[in-house]
Amino acid sequence: MLCEAARMRIATWNVNSVTARLPRLLAWLDSARPDVLCLQELKCTDDAFPTEQVRELGYEVASHGTGRWNGVAILSKAGLDDVVRDLPGQPAYDGAIEPRAIGATCGGVRLWSVYVPNGREPGHAHYDYKLDWLAALNDTVAADTAADPSRPLAVLGDFNIAPTDDDVWDIALFTESTHITEPERKALAALRDTGLADVVPRPLKYDHPYTYWDYRQLAFPKNNGMRIDLVYGDAAVAGAVSDAYVDREERKGKSPSDHAPVVVDLDR
Repeated sequence: MLCEAARMRIATWNVNSVTARLPRLLAWLDSARPDVLCLQELKCTDDAFPTEQVRELGYEVASHGTGRWNGVAILSKAGLDDVVRDLPGQPAYDGAIEPRAIGATCGGVRLWSVYVPNGREPGHAHYDYKLDWLAALNDTVAADTAADPSRPLAVLGDFNIAPTDDDVWDIALFTESTHITEPERKALAALRDTGLADVVPRPLKYDHPYTYWDYRQLAFPKNNGMRIDLVYGDAAVAGAVSDAYVDREERKGKSPSDHAPVVVDLDR
């Protein structure tokens, strides 16, 4: 059984500061009504997370943030059990374990909200950290699957990797950049080797379902974007997908995040 309810809507969104985006977050939860929302880049401490406002909409909250540039959370109407903060064996950067992963079981589905390191540039220490971090994610998925093979599992979040050349607006501009390098894409392939698949099909309702657009140089109006916010699920999750979309409307208007939510509907 996939989950306790006949249908389940899961979503992921890099909000680029939950406090700055709070009015939009609350309005989106009320309109999109996901059963589970994975958030990234909270930029707040756990004490500062708007838990009460979110609870008023019926969500339980598990957050993991230190108030700097990272932070992840899971908001759930489908239960919130077995919460784990950080990946087992997660590497440190500059001597600190950054809050980039949180896992929980919601409605019988094991979910991880992840904010993969950016990597900065090939050859940088942060790039090596990114690859080490992805290896720890791979190990975590494999261990979770081995611990309960019958439990559906999905990893949602900002992966900071474009899976294919078609997932960036101009591949020629990225020849010396992160996000598209062979080692990063091999790390995604290793994740698929654990039994996961990218469950958001392409194309959707438009040719390029990007999820991120820089604030600068009119990137969004020009649709100069990247697809780096992903939902990777095991066979049980992938087989239950009835719909999926990128909510581009949330990248419009006043004070948006530079990322749009990605929504996946599951039907057992």
